[in-house]
Amino acid sequence: MLSPELLGRIRDRAPDYDRRNAFFTEDLAELREAGYLRPRSLTAAMRDQRLLAAHAPATALGLTMHLVWMGVARDLAAAGDASLQWVLDDAEAGEVFAFAISERGNDRVLSDSTTRVEHVEGGWSFTGTKIFTTLSPAWTRLGTIGRHDPPAGSGDDPVIVHGFLTRDDPLAAGASEAPGIRIVPDWDTLGMRATQSYTTHLEGAVVPAKRVARILPVGPNGDPYTLAIFANFLTLISSVYAGIADRAVELAVESAHRRTSLRAGGAPYAHDPDIRWRVADAAIALDALAPQLEAVTRDRDTGVDRGVRWFRDLAGLKQRSVQTARDVVDQCLHIAGGGGYTSASELSRLQRDVLAGIYHPSDPESVRAAVATDLLGPLP
Repeated sequence: MLSPELLGRIRDRAPDYDRRNAFFTEDLAELREAGYLRPRSLTAAMRDQRLLAAHAPATALGLTMHLVWMGVARDLAAAGDASLQWVLDDAEAGEVFAFAISERGNDRVLSDSTTRVEHVEGGWSFTGTKIFTTLSPAWTRLGTIGRHDPPAGSGDDPVIVHGFLTRDDPLAAGASEAPGIRIVPDWDTLGMRATQSYTTHLEGAVVPAKRVARILPVGPNGDPYTLAIFANFLTLISSVYAGIADRAVELAVESAHRRTSLRAGGAPYAHDPDIRWRVADAAIALDALAPQLEAVTRDRDTGVDRGVRWFRDLAGLKQRSVQTARDVVDQCLHIAGGGGYTSASELSRLQRDVLAGIYHPSDPESVRAAVATDLLGPLP
């Protein structure tokens, strides 16, 4: 699927997308043609994403959002729940799935929402503002959530409604709009620029009843749908940052062989004990990620039940992967010297891209809270 020739073209385009702050349109077209958007096992998707991220981090991060929905639908189907079979069918037909979950001021992520939902004829109406809507120029299916508060005195509890919005042929019209959906092309960030993760305003956008995936209570829950989102999102995000670190080490090794030292009589820096220590230190840290990634994806693919421990393990994997990748890239910049600090340097771009990892859920505070709860029990 990811041939050396395809990966070479994707790597060649990455600097230009970053420089122009442009969406990865050509990458998407080629990857779709190669079958990259189709459903597959989590293990296969993780390995693919790690390889793709080593060539174009923003392209890999953008397609993570689509592949997460493939994983959610696949996991439910494997458990005997065919409610999202249509997601797999649409993906086979070429549709592009994305997320509209993140909201300013909402640090509860999936367990609450500032978007308001009302029941209307034939479905549910969503009104609110979503940020970081990755794949904004290209999505045709948008997974979203919102909170429905029943009328006072009804006796019913508030719920979170999960569903999918649709639009047609967005690439033909740029960031086109659908009824009740207003997209603001405001993505201008330090890194991961090609994801083009615009702000999305939902203004009475209707999710048809047939596209509602779940209606769940406000607050944390152990529903298989929620766990599947966490499992696929956190694992595939982790693989992207591992891929960034893979490439950083490659570039550092190349630099150590290429650069020479007057102090050492013109010998390459690859002979310098301090440089050798740094390369080894970065590689040792990176080597620790593969077993954890492989174990998590294997257990998810084979249906291993880790119970509530899953949330701790998945959040920890993401935290370790992002922090390791940041540390590795930092080491590699030391190895590369001043040339890595230029704006045209690939390492410079990797440093900007790797910083995005701190903004994906789960944040360090949530990770540590999950681990502490698992070990010490919930706070009174």
